[in-house]
Amino acid sequence: MTQVKPPTGLKAFLWRLPIWIFRLRLDFLLGKRLMLLQHIGRSSGQERQAVVEVARYDAAADAYYVCSGFGKKANWYRNIGAHPDVTIRVGGQTLAVTAEQLSPEASGDEMVRYATDHPDLARALSKMIGYAAPDSLEGYRALAQEHLPFVAFRRRA
Repeated sequence: MTQVKPPTGLKAFLWRLPIWIFRLRLDFLLGKRLMLLQHIGRSSGQERQAVVEVARYDAAADAYYVCSGFGKKANWYRNIGAHPDVTIRVGGQTLAVTAEQLSPEASGDEMVRYATDHPDLARALSKMIGYAAPDSLEGYRALAQEHLPFVAFRRRA
C-alpha cells in the first residue's frame, strides 16, 4: 500500500471549500462532525486554516480526535508538529487547544473505534482519499498505524 499524497490544484481547492462555511459563521449547520483548525505555518509563521473531520469527541477528557487523511505529509499535520498550540472552532465554539500527535498504536486504536462506530463512512472515506477500504478491523488498525496518524486536541488551561 503506497502513501497517498495531499491533493493539489482543483482538488485542493475543493477540499478547502468548507473553510468558507466557517468564515461565514454557518458552521452551526455542521454540528460537531467538522472543525476548523487554525494553526501556524511551520516555515512561514503565517496563520493557516484547515477543516478536518472530528472522528471522536471524548467528553470525559474534553478531547477532540482527528485523523490526518493525507498522512504525515499533510501541511496542517506538519504544522501542528512544529506549533502544537492552536485554535479550533467546532460546534459554534472557538477553543484554545494543544494538539498531540498520537503514537501509531494509539492511532490504530482510534481507527478501529472509528471503523466500528461508522463502518460505511470509514469505507467511503478510505476510498475517497485513495486507499482500498480494509476488509477487517485489523486492516483499519494497520492502515492507521502505517499511514493515517491521529491527533488529539485538548483544551488549554
